[in-house]
Parts: sequence; structure tokens; C-alpha cells
Amino acid sequence: MVDRCNWIPFDGPPETLGVTAKIRYNHPGTQATVMPLSDGRAKVKLHTPQRAITPGQAAVFYRDDLVVGGGWIV
Repeated sequence: MVDRCNWIPFDGPPETLGVTAKIRYNHPGTQATVMPLSDGRAKVKLHTPQRAITPGQAAVFYRDDLVVGGGWIV
């Protein structure tokens, strides 16, 4: 789960987004599906399990080189 989401290129994000998610600085990124929720949070389903996902760190969502959103891992 990610809280305090910010959706850069959208007035309102779509129901689901296919993205590359980076879960910390220097993380290479992994494919994920993001499902924005109405309360400013989002559920993130990583397609490949990742180690050391830490609450309080940022999760940033990309499509190619474009940042489409992000929030704080809870």
C-alpha cells in the first residue's frame, strides 16, 4: 500500500496503471500494477517479489522515462 499519492499527468488516475515501480533510491524498478483508491492511497501489486520494502520510503511509478505518480510506502 502507498499513501499520500500524487498523480503527475492525470486529473484523476485511471482504475489501474501498468508501471515500473521503484521502491527506493537506486532500485532498478520492477513491473507492477497500481490500483488508485479514492482516499489518496493506492494498492500496488509487484509482478516479482522484492526484498526490503520499507514503510516510510517513497515508491515512484514510471512509464518509460515519464514519472506518472508516487507516494509513501505504508
